[in-house]
Amino acid sequence: MKIFIVEDDENIVELLGDELRQWGYETKAVRDFNDVANEIGRYNPNLVLMDITLPYYNGFYWTQKIRQNSNVPIIFISSHNNQVDMVSAMQFGADDYITKPIDINLTRVKIQAILRRTYEYTMPVDKPVFEGISLDISKAKLLGEGFCIDLTKTELLILEYLFNMRGKIAKREDIMNHCWQGDDFIDDNTLAVNITRLRKKLSNVGYKEFIQTKKGMGYYLVRQI
Repeated sequence: MKIFIVEDDENIVELLGDELRQWGYETKAVRDFNDVANEIGRYNPNLVLMDITLPYYNGFYWTQKIRQNSNVPIIFISSHNNQVDMVSAMQFGADDYITKPIDINLTRVKIQAILRRTYEYTMPVDKPVFEGISLDISKAKLLGEGFCIDLTKTELLILEYLFNMRGKIAKREDIMNHCWQGDDFIDDNTLAVNITRLRKKLSNVGYKEFIQTKKGMGYYLVRQI
């Protein structure tokens, strides 16, 4: 799946591009801000991320131009957080709206939801990668060079959260909420048992140190040496 980024802040372009590629998407950023619609037409993306404030013409203008020839899903990403701009974006043809500073996990969820709804495609939408290891969410498998690990539903959910954190520390309570959605009967020991099982599976294929513990906080992924 291809995603086209219309954003003039190079730091945001780099952040989005890096994250989207880790999730398994192909990306391209606009080069000529005076020719946005034609660049999108040539690239033929599955989704467009559109800022409002741009050189020459704003995002409303380009969305209107795109809608003359295409129904490609468009998500606005903007620092404008007032209701007028949000409503205007929808009226010009946007499918969703995300405010800056960007919450990368929210962005991922919104992109997945729109792609599923628009294309109803059966191949995996999300296949995040971390240091050469990929997580196939649709098949519940962890894939690396020379190995394929089958995962239980809970193991899959734990790894999904850790992969999305991209090496940052994931708090225990956040992982538990992701896996069990606030179930009062689940305690920290349940998570620890599942982490131990995951580590054993990883150790069997030479990745013993892939999941690390930050004492008193949670877990994180590290590059395998």
